[in-house]
Amino acid sequence: MEMLTVPELAERLGTDVVHARTMLKEGALLAVKRDGVLVVPARQLDGDQPVKHLGAVLRLLRDGGYSDEEALGWISAEDDSLPGSPLDALHEDRATEVKRRAQALAF
Repeated sequence: MEMLTVPELAERLGTDVVHARTMLKEGALLAVKRDGVLVVPARQLDGDQPVKHLGAVLRLLRDGGYSDEEALGWISAEDDSLPGSPLDALHEDRATEVKRRAQALAF
């Protein structure tokens, strides 16, 4: 999985590092630490924008008690019933099912 540092994320988004960090803080994207460095999975982007509905799904997972590492595992895990991962489904504009499943995990 390709990971981007915050400066690399800012470059891909066409913005500055401060705005990229704000997006992470507000939950629009998910970041995790790898070897002490905050990184963002590049797959969360659709071109120069976050994947549509990703922020809502992450909010549901966090509300359900998922850590960022656990949320990353969930959105990245292959699920034959989708098919593909929840993140794949978001890229394919199948957000309703992903949101339904994330919400069910919260209860």
